Order: sequence, then structure tokens, then C-alpha cells
Amino acid sequence: MAASPIDLKKCAVHTRTNKPWSLRQCCEAYAKRGIGGVSVWDDAYAGIGVAEARRIIDGTGLGVPALVRGGFFTSLDERVRTESLDHNRKLLDDAAVIGADMLVLVVGATPGLSLADARAQVIDGISRLLPHAEQTGVKLAIEPLHPMYADNKSCINRITEARSVADALDHPLLGLALDVYHIWWDPDLDDEITSVGADGRIFGFHVCDWKLDTNNLLTDRGLMGDGVIDVRGIRSKVESAGFHGWNEVEVFSERYWAMDQDAYLDLIVERLGSCT
Repeated sequence: MAASPIDLKKCAVHTRTNKPWSLRQCCEAYAKRGIGGVSVWDDAYAGIGVAEARRIIDGTGLGVPALVRGGFFTSLDERVRTESLDHNRKLLDDAAVIGADMLVLVVGATPGLSLADARAQVIDGISRLLPHAEQTGVKLAIEPLHPMYADNKSCINRITEARSVADALDHPLLGLALDVYHIWWDPDLDDEITSVGADGRIFGFHVCDWKLDTNNLLTDRGLMGDGVIDVRGIRSKVESAGFHGWNEVEVFSERYWAMDQDAYLDLIVERLGSCT
């Protein structure tokens, strides 16, 4: 089954994609081009406050798929884990104020802590966070990260591991955010997308690309069409699995951040149509 034609009204751009811009600049530029949503990183409203962020977003009529990013539940220090939970509860409150559908979770990993123990801490942390998610009505979306980040960013590196956490906690507000940058390589990708889709747990879908000869594994992502990921094919798979939500553009790129951001956004819109 081929992917459906892209609808800009069901596309969103992460504020981190246009890092040089303020939240207001992002929202006004996205709305001007017919993009329907903005996924907000918490640093985008750090200087203005969450209430002003909501006024800016409402003024442009954009939807808010997600607030990014919560998580980081793992630590050798119990005090740090407690502080992390408090921070995540605040992020859930912020997400509710700005009208975000979900809080995306990068779950964390800690050198000196085994992956098994780290995953146990993740389950414990999310279980403690779920009551606050219920109070706010904001969903929690675990984002599995590529194994290159297993040392200090995420002990959840495949869809199957994220799904096992969701299965263990079995809560309607807990699901997954699937980013093609992190999942494209998985030999079990088709079956895993089908499985998590059958459970109704695909909450988010992020698009970008993996460049050949990447020179920085954090800040040299490609825009769709720059690299080797079959973005349209993966989108077709998640749609076939029952996901019909937002297509969120999330690109960390020193090269693109150095561009004129209006020209860059025009390129994003073009690539959404031709490569996504």
C-alpha cells in the first residue's frame, strides 16, 4: 500500500528544526506556509513563559502534537531520579497549558548502570508519572533511540523494547513516538510497526533522513531526501498499521541552522511533498 499524498495541514515542524528562530517566528512562518502544527521544545518558551507560548500558538491557529522532551528516568542516585520525576510532572503541566497532545520521552541511560537495570528504572519512573498524566490528560510517548545513544541518552533502542514497556504498564495514555532516524535500520521494523499499531500505541511519527558520511551523530541529520531512509515507505507502513496522526519534521543540523531559515523552511515544505 502506497503512502497517501501528504497533507501540510497534518504536518508539524519541531521548533528545534528551526533552532535560530524564536517560538513566535516559528509559529508565524509555519502558519504562513500552510503547515498545520508545531511541536514545541521546552527551550522555545524558556524566556517567555508557558502562558505566553500558548497565546502565540493560539494566535497562529496551529495544533501542537507534542512537547519535547521529558524522560531521563535513570540514575545511580535516587535523589536525581526523584528530581527527574518532578521535572517531568512540570513538563506535563506545561504540555497541558500549551495544548500539546503528548509529552515525548527520551528515557535516559547511565554509564555504570546496566541496560537491564536502566530499563527497570524506566518502567518504575513512567509508572510513577502516569497518575500525573491522567490528571493533565496529556499522553506519554516513549521514543526509542538508535543504539548509538545507548550509552547516556536512551536504554530503549528498538520498537520492541519500547513496546515491552508499554505492555508492562498497559495504560491508554502510554504509547510510542517513532522517529525514522532511530528505527529505519531495524530488521524487524515491519513486524514491530504492525504490532504496535495493532495495539493503538503509535502516538507520534517523526521524519528526517540519515546522511551518508554523517560527520556528527547528533547535529548532522539530513532533511528528507538527503540520505538513505525510505521515509515514504515507512510512512506507508505506519499508516497501514492504523496511524493517521501528524507527520512531524525533526531535524538537528548545524548546516541547516546556518541557512537562511525562510529558505530552509521552503525546502522543508518542498521535501514534505516530494520525499515524504
